[in-house]
Parts: sequence; structure tokens; C-alpha cells
Amino acid sequence: MDLTLLLPMVLAALAAVVLYTLIGFVPGTDETSVLLPVTLTLVLAGVDPQVVLAFFIAAVVTLNLTNSIPTALVGLPGGVLSAPMIDHALTLKREGLAAQTIRKMAAGSVIGTLVSVPLALLIAGAIAPYAEDLRRHGSLLFVIGAVVLALIGKNRILSLLSIVPLILLFQGVQALYRQVGILAADGTITVSFFLSITAGPLLLSLAEVLNPALRRSMPRAGRTPVVIGREELKGQSLSPRKLLTRAELGTSAAVSAISTPLFFLSPVALTLLLGEAAGTRAKDPGQRSSRAITAMAALAHSTYLAGLIIPLLAIGLPLSPVAIGPANALFNAPPVFTLDHNLHHILNTSQFIVAVVVGGAIALVLSYVLAVRYSFRLTAIVTRRVPHEAVLAVFLVFVLLLAYLDAGWINVFAVLLVGLTCGTLNRMGVSYGVQFMSLYAGPWLITQLM
Repeated sequence: MDLTLLLPMVLAALAAVVLYTLIGFVPGTDETSVLLPVTLTLVLAGVDPQVVLAFFIAAVVTLNLTNSIPTALVGLPGGVLSAPMIDHALTLKREGLAAQTIRKMAAGSVIGTLVSVPLALLIAGAIAPYAEDLRRHGSLLFVIGAVVLALIGKNRILSLLSIVPLILLFQGVQALYRQVGILAADGTITVSFFLSITAGPLLLSLAEVLNPALRRSMPRAGRTPVVIGREELKGQSLSPRKLLTRAELGTSAAVSAISTPLFFLSPVALTLLLGEAAGTRAKDPGQRSSRAITAMAALAHSTYLAGLIIPLLAIGLPLSPVAIGPANALFNAPPVFTLDHNLHHILNTSQFIVAVVVGGAIALVLSYVLAVRYSFRLTAIVTRRVPHEAVLAVFLVFVLLLAYLDAGWINVFAVLLVGLTCGTLNRMGVSYGVQFMSLYAGPWLITQLM
């Protein structure tokens, strides 16, 4: 291990905690749209791979915990993984247990992280001997992945039908670039497409605002009141064993362990399925919601961390929804990282583990303390001082800037084309995973179809 990188890793983890604590308290910030652009910027800026990995792990741990807090407070999902928690959070809020819910979520996140990280490292070690065989069939695996994600998505038929048209769109834009000389004959554009897929729903929403008829029909409401009592501002015990019942502790650990080997499935689907199952044995509605929401908080961490650690350490290909989405820049960010030269090839196992432990430990300790002791104060500050629109504007600027750097002004308009297309499909039930897998499967499948 290079000890000179320890301080940069610590500083990167601290920066991730600060940034994603602020972002996480803003309702409606999708995980992919806020993680991918920042990580991609760090990679393209030449930051050391170990430092980038520590930053990303810290960002995931912090964001998944802080994203759940607006859900408990006001019933609004902080991110996609918070959506399954809304009904249970509202049930507990009606019983006056919002403060207790946040603390249980924080404790659940600790359990999910502590269970999934060592287990994911063990599973990655078991898969590693078969990595070369898997890599040789990587293109076929992406096609299979697109089909599998389509079959478990919201709109199965449309998801399946959209795979080939999406591939034609991605490959057609690149073929045009090669024809007019923007790209070399063997060149590819991938960064712009990652970003346009990620920003698609946001671009579509902005386009709808430009339509007077649609704008007039949009719902309008006043400010959402957030009431914070003095009792909720008092300090609380930091011990998870004092915050959780034995049943909540056991079910959270169990579902975290079950979800880790299922890293290739959707984190949202696993969170919903296993989280609901965790609360079924409780007879009282309040206890059922409390047990389910604690398990869901644990699952939000275990599914994301396993979805990154196992494919990246064992194979080097983005073969999970997390790897193909928020963590994509760690696998493929030309010219710095490619599928044949990324963190899997650059870092040895010990370097990888050190980065994961440093990023995860710092983020877990700090975000846990913030959530248990100061979540209400931070919520009051963020909801009053940080406009949601400002956060979205920053990431939209990131998207357009990186699109320009990728292939000039014409690529900005290509990003708008791809983004509006993917945003429309996303709204109709075609998930990010299907769209990202189609991007990777494109070159191989086009040659087979022709």
C-alpha cells in the first residue's frame, strides 16, 4: 500500500460526505444523476484511481443514508431507493415517530454496510478465478443483461422492444461522427451517452416546461411545511442496539446477507421485495412499518455496495444495475478507463480493500452521527437554504460541459436527442439498466443483425 495516498483518500471521503450530505437532504435527487457526473469528472481530471474509489464508496454510503431522511420527515423520496419506504415512513410519521424512524434508518444503514462489504469481498474472491471466461463473453453478457433487466422491469414488453432501437440510435450517432470526421474510424463516444441517459428524465421535464399547454396543466402547490419540535433536536444514543429491537436487528442483517449475492438484480426491486418481507411477521402496523423501513435502509446500502464491489473487483465489467449506472465511470470513462483498463486492472486486491474500507468507514461514522444527532437541524438548513432547482442546474451544466468536451457543439445537440429519447422511455417504464446495457451491447449486436 502507498501510504502517501492515505491522506488524499481520507480527504476525498470527507469531501464526499460533505457534498452528498447536502445533496441527500434535497428531495428528488436521483442517485445516478448525482453520483455519475461527479465521479466521471474526477476520473477525467486524472485523480488517482484509489482516491476515486474511496470517494465513490463514501458518496454511496452518505447519499443512501441522507436520502432517506426527507422520506421520514415529509414523505418525499430523497432518491430512487427511498421510494419503497414512503408508505411505511408516512405510517410512522402519523404516529409521531419521525425522529425515531430516522434513527432506525441510520442504524439499519450501519448493519447493511457491515454485513455486505465483507460478504461482497468474499464473493468477489470466489468469482475471480472465472473472470477471464466471463470477460471473453462480455458482449453477450451485456445482451443477456439487457434482456434480463427488461424482463424484471416495470414495462417488460416495451423494454424488450426498445433494446434494438436504442442500439441503432447510439451506433447511428457514432457512425455519423465518423463519417464527418469528428471521430476516428475506430473511435467511440460513451461518456456523452452515459450522461444523456442519466439526465434523460430531467431533460424531458425541462422540455415539457417549454410547452405552454403542458406547463398550464402541471400541478401547483405551496411550500411543504416541515415542523421540527424541541424534543427531536435533543441528542440520542449512538448505539444501534439501543435504537433497534432484536427483531429489527436480526431481519436487517438477514436481508442484507441475502441481497449481497443477488448483486446483478435491481437494488430497488430487492429493497422493495425483501424489505416488505422483513415486516410481514409483525402484527402491529407500527411495528411492521418500523421493521420494514429498518430493513429497507439496510438493503439500500447492501445492494449498492455489493453491486459495485463484486463486478469491479472480480470481473472488471459493469454487470450489475449499480455498475452499469451510478458506478459506470469506474469501469469505462475513455480515455482514462476502458473495459480493458479500469480499476479492476489497475488496483490490486489490497489496494481495493483499503480504498473501500477508508471510504466506507469515514462516511459511515460521520453520516451515522449526523443522522442520529443532527438530522433535523441539517434538514432545516437545507430545506431553507439549498434550492432543489440549483442542485439540478449544477448537474445539467456538468452534462452539457462534458458533452462539449467529448465531441464539440454538435455533441451537445446529440445529448439532447439521446436524453429526450431515453427520458421518454424511462417515464414509460424502460429502466436505466436496460438503456445502459443496450449501449454496451450495441457493437456486438449490430454485427450479428447485419
